[in-house]
Amino acid sequence: MKTVILAGGYGTRLSEETTIRPKPMVEIGGKPILWHIMKLYSHYGINDFIICCGFKGEIIKEYFTNYHLKNVDVTFDLAKNSFKVHRNGVEKWKVTLVDTGINSTKNSRIRQIKDYVGRETFCLTYGDGVSDVNISNLLTFHKDTNATATLTAVKSPGRFGAFKLKADETKIKTFKEKPTDNSVWINGGFMVLDPQIFNYLASDEKDFEEGPLNVLANLGKLHAFKHTGYWQNMDTLRDKMVLEELWKEGNAPWKIWTK
Repeated sequence: MKTVILAGGYGTRLSEETTIRPKPMVEIGGKPILWHIMKLYSHYGINDFIICCGFKGEIIKEYFTNYHLKNVDVTFDLAKNSFKVHRNGVEKWKVTLVDTGINSTKNSRIRQIKDYVGRETFCLTYGDGVSDVNISNLLTFHKDTNATATLTAVKSPGRFGAFKLKADETKIKTFKEKPTDNSVWINGGFMVLDPQIFNYLASDEKDFEEGPLNVLANLGKLHAFKHTGYWQNMDTLRDKMVLEELWKEGNAPWKIWTK
């Protein structure tokens, strides 16, 4: 299974950091938040990643180009123009970096990775949010509900795509991109999508949340995996500082991996 990570936006609300790097490369504890997201999926055995690059995407490419050498012990024999790796501490990741354009919509970015995904169910998430969501349970839930798309539902105030669910409901009937009721559930990312999702991505008139997800909600093909554990989006400098402090204290709830 593959995980697609949307990492091409401008991140304007975090301009203190994103003037020099894309938001997924903003560091928490000395590692890009993108790394933290990938570690979560890797913990559940998903090590094949497709990253949709855009704004300052070359920085993401440079990071993975140099990743191996930065994380191993190595001896260079300059005379023989060779090197020997002594300790390989690198994750078993396969990372495909796709330039999906600077000003592209999410619909466009996802369309462009269709050939890389193939005809299989895949995970999709945003490159700026961390959580301790159980990916294995999420995948099982998606399969059991026979949904075209499943998103992880979390509760948080303001600004995110929202919907209402009764206590025993998972099927989403309406989806609002800009809610006014802060008590509703919101889209926390960490989605699972069947290949049929590409049938709903033809238009860029409305972006992913207001367009395809809303259409699927109306068709009864969008479900919510309710997550009451930890979730945090890094949208502002304050969000970054909160995450940084949790990591510094050794109390980062999203760090469920052991190595």
